[in-house]
Amino acid sequence: MSRHLSTSFRRLNRASSSLSLLRILSNTFSSSTLPPPLPPFTPLLSPPSPSLAATVTSAFSQWFLSHPPNSPNSLLDRIYSALASSSDEHTLDQSLSNLNPPLSETFLRSFLSHKPFLDPAIADSNKLLLLKLRFFDWSGRRKPYRHSRSVYHALFQLLKKSNKSPLILQWLQLFSNPQKPSRPPHLHPSFYDTLVIGYAVAGKPETALGIFGRMRYSGLELQPFTIRVLLNSLVENSLFSFCDSLFPLLPQTDPVAVSIRIKALCMQKNLDSAESLLRSLPNRLAAREVPACVLVKTFCKSGKYTKARKIVDDFPYGEVYTVWLKCLVKMGKLSEALGFLADKKVKEDYIPDSTVYNSLIMRLLRGNHLSEAYDLLTEMMEEGIPPTRVTMSAALGFFCKAGFVDVALNLYRCRRELGIDPGGPTFDDLIRALCADGDYDSAYNVVDDSMRKGHFPGHQAFATLASALCREGKLNQVRTLLDAAVQQEVRPAADILSRYMAALCKAGNLTEACLVLHTGKDSVGTMESMYKHKSTYISMIRAFTLLDRVDTLPRLVIEMQEMGHVPSRSLYRTVIVSLCKMDKYGDVLGLLSEQLQRRNLDERTCYHYFIDGAAHAGTPDLAREIYNRMVSAGIKPNWESENLLLHGYLKSSKISDALNFFEFLRGRKEPTSKMYNVMIVGLCQAGRPDQAVDFWKEAREKKLIPSLESYEELSLALGSVKDYNTLVKLLDDFRETGRPVSAFLCNVVLMHTLKNRDLLRVWFKLREESKDKDSYGAELNELPHNQSSGRMLLGQLIAAFSAGIRTKEYLDQVAEEFEKYFPMDLYTYNMLLRAFAVGGRMDLARDLFNRMYEKGYRPNRWSFDTMVIGFCKEGDKDEAERWRDAMSRNGFSPTQHTERLLAITS
Repeated sequence: MSRHLSTSFRRLNRASSSLSLLRILSNTFSSSTLPPPLPPFTPLLSPPSPSLAATVTSAFSQWFLSHPPNSPNSLLDRIYSALASSSDEHTLDQSLSNLNPPLSETFLRSFLSHKPFLDPAIADSNKLLLLKLRFFDWSGRRKPYRHSRSVYHALFQLLKKSNKSPLILQWLQLFSNPQKPSRPPHLHPSFYDTLVIGYAVAGKPETALGIFGRMRYSGLELQPFTIRVLLNSLVENSLFSFCDSLFPLLPQTDPVAVSIRIKALCMQKNLDSAESLLRSLPNRLAAREVPACVLVKTFCKSGKYTKARKIVDDFPYGEVYTVWLKCLVKMGKLSEALGFLADKKVKEDYIPDSTVYNSLIMRLLRGNHLSEAYDLLTEMMEEGIPPTRVTMSAALGFFCKAGFVDVALNLYRCRRELGIDPGGPTFDDLIRALCADGDYDSAYNVVDDSMRKGHFPGHQAFATLASALCREGKLNQVRTLLDAAVQQEVRPAADILSRYMAALCKAGNLTEACLVLHTGKDSVGTMESMYKHKSTYISMIRAFTLLDRVDTLPRLVIEMQEMGHVPSRSLYRTVIVSLCKMDKYGDVLGLLSEQLQRRNLDERTCYHYFIDGAAHAGTPDLAREIYNRMVSAGIKPNWESENLLLHGYLKSSKISDALNFFEFLRGRKEPTSKMYNVMIVGLCQAGRPDQAVDFWKEAREKKLIPSLESYEELSLALGSVKDYNTLVKLLDDFRETGRPVSAFLCNVVLMHTLKNRDLLRVWFKLREESKDKDSYGAELNELPHNQSSGRMLLGQLIAAFSAGIRTKEYLDQVAEEFEKYFPMDLYTYNMLLRAFAVGGRMDLARDLFNRMYEKGYRPNRWSFDTMVIGFCKEGDKDEAERWRDAMSRNGFSPTQHTERLLAITS
């Protein structure tokens, strides 16, 4: 089945090699292609059909099941289960005797390196190590079996990796000093070999050398295996002078000895001598392969890739190829690694082991090279390479990123049956993919399972799920996850807790929210010291404002300052607006007095923050009171003080007060451009475009240039009342300022051009009156391309846009011309999509939708809705339904108008 599956995908690859795997997979589902998936893990593509998902699941399941030694029911796993379930030595002896394990050096080494399937409660590293030590002790007492030097070495290495080197030393001390004084001295060579190996592995090579000296005094010699371990320890501890006396004890062509000698030369930065030593060895595979591997690693680590490749070419051994491929992967040279692997496979029939494939696939997945990763997975399957735990992690990671979430989840659920348990990063991939697919319950179960196994999800995966659960109102599940995190001494990020507390407050559960906030103070709950995070207070304040529970807001502001946090301007604004909404003006002034006393802010800044808050609350009288207090305190108002108060009058629609205050300021000093900007923007937002135009003209008469925001607000206001004559004059004036056209201005003009041709008529009418008509005429081909700064006249593109919509002749060029000369944003793209839909050119709309991704824009509800409406008007029911499904998968719902069109089309 796996070979058939791979053949079908490869045939697709040959048919369209330039497309990504995701695009190819989508072609197998439908003849029409939607855009590539949205990051992270929110594909627009249709999900795989159940039959294809079942085929893929079956193929990979059979591959994993084809290697029974990895089964959780294997003898090794049954031994671990017996060790974990036996409370005393008698029960253990009976359980293990019934299993009758074939005790041998190979079996013990396999047992010590095996990762079993155990209950999560006993599967942590320390408890697992105790089980291994327990079986080591039990097997050592079963005659006639005796532990060999290599088994002791494996045990010592295991203890060292677990940071238990002191335990090795303690054990060796007890081993070398028996409790019974009458016991004769140990003169058996195996005893001394074990001591030497233990001290060498524990990082005490000098002690090991001392024992070796006593052995030689007694006429005993170390075994070659022990000498190699001791030599390696001496080199790792940079005791090179002691090595020369040990090297002659091993054959000159001993591959391990030569490797250690080369390793010593490399550590001494004597790479040329190391290479010469390698090339001087006899041409025998056993004596050259391992040393060549050491030298390749060293050259790569030193950045000498050319020399490393030369060694690989001169010593063409399988293990050397393996080391070279791993080095390439580690260096991120994935293309070179894939090329090397393909070349050697064709020329020399070289097939690497699973570790090479696994490392390559994981790095390819990290870079989202999905097609290459899938090719390697199917290649492993075809070659019959035994999968490992990392292979399963790689396969699950691929299916998550490729949109085969059902396949990934099915394989994950069968992991115990398959005998392979995935690693930590795979949990994160699966959690994110399930959240993107909307399957939050399955994602929660995966997180719960991963934490019971001792793996806390990464921040992004955990935050994605926690946010989704908060959004869905599943707060009990969020609380369970947070409690589990604290139990594992993992501190959830403050933003996650903030979302959780905000969700609690929105749900009306203020008691729980307060417990979360004050956990560190009152020792209530489980999340310790979260009140230290500024974001916690911000979330609480904003949540309380949503519930109109404003009495505690001033206290929370003061409390967060006591914790060393400085409230932002926007936070002050939120608090003041909330208090004013409930007519708590006295509380606002009381908080102002408290802030002035605390002196956490400069006095002028503090007054400005409160004037700004009162202005946004629509209470200009309170803003004026604060302004007067500032003047009474001897602080001279500056332009910001005055602008804030002006803004307060305008926002509350007290236009006469704003005009009077402006005249008051005009009597004291000449108004600045910033004051005009406040009046223009405020009057436009208050629905007074005629008065805003008067201030704009006044400012221009004084040679002042209003801000971009002023022009944008004026254009929006004039367009809303269809005063196109003034709008065209405004745009002409804007062009004379020399500023580049903003996306906002462009979008406003395009919106009115799309509605009707009135703006275009006015534009050409005024051009004719001023005898300054654009050279555009009515032909798109006459558009000038040599404008300064790469910009075109706004009127020319408006004409092109309008002409293209009406005639449909130039639609294919309109979008490209806009991208060349205008700043584009999502709104602009949506406007062009609308134009294409109106013009009946959904082929161009689909191309533009795809191009939005290349530009980095994420389509919104309007983007999808426009596509659905366009296909409905074309009568293409199937395509309209597919776009509606894609819209739903990305979290949007069609408008009522679109739903009616879909119903009519159906």
